[in-house]
Amino acid sequence: MSVIQDEIAALAARLVVEEGLDFGSAKRKALGQLDVPQRSPLPDNAALERAVEDYIAVFCPDEQASELHALRLLAARWMRQLQEFKPYLSGAVWTGIATRRSDIYLQLFCEDSKMTEIELINQNIRFSPQRVKGLLGDPVDALSIHAWSEELGEDVGVHLMVYDVNDLRRAPKTDSRGRPMRGNLHALEQLIGATSA
Repeated sequence: MSVIQDEIAALAARLVVEEGLDFGSAKRKALGQLDVPQRSPLPDNAALERAVEDYIAVFCPDEQASELHALRLLAARWMRQLQEFKPYLSGAVWTGIATRRSDIYLQLFCEDSKMTEIELINQNIRFSPQRVKGLLGDPVDALSIHAWSEELGEDVGVHLMVYDVNDLRRAPKTDSRGRPMRGNLHALEQLIGATSA
């Protein structure tokens, strides 16, 4: 990685942690704030994730650990509530780089995406639907809700990405570092237990 990419990654990491920006937005904002050519190559997501880990380790390790624990507890509650849709946790809450400004991303797998909407309506849960790029590059339904975290004392964004049940077998299993890209409720509960011990 070039010196410019290192600078972009370092600033973008601060924006991810302190402002809760997603990786793409953080990289673009960092590029705009630095005195570098606007066509400079951006760091890849793996490099930015390492920079975020470094930033957390230096500036907020204890605070981030408790916030991550609270987010994982909230994710587990929602996974239990939506268990019939085979939920998996992904994103920063799964990988361990989330802070209180991070959202929770759950992947749901079912035969008909409308089943998830009907379930939320039956539970009197308000949601905002949208279409986003999914695991395999195709657009998928995403249902966004605000969920109260007792531990954090505030609402957290929870995004339910709704996939066809067959996508569970076809989706990528590991990231560029060989780590699982997502985990089911059992895997999440193991993470929670390990950090609580």
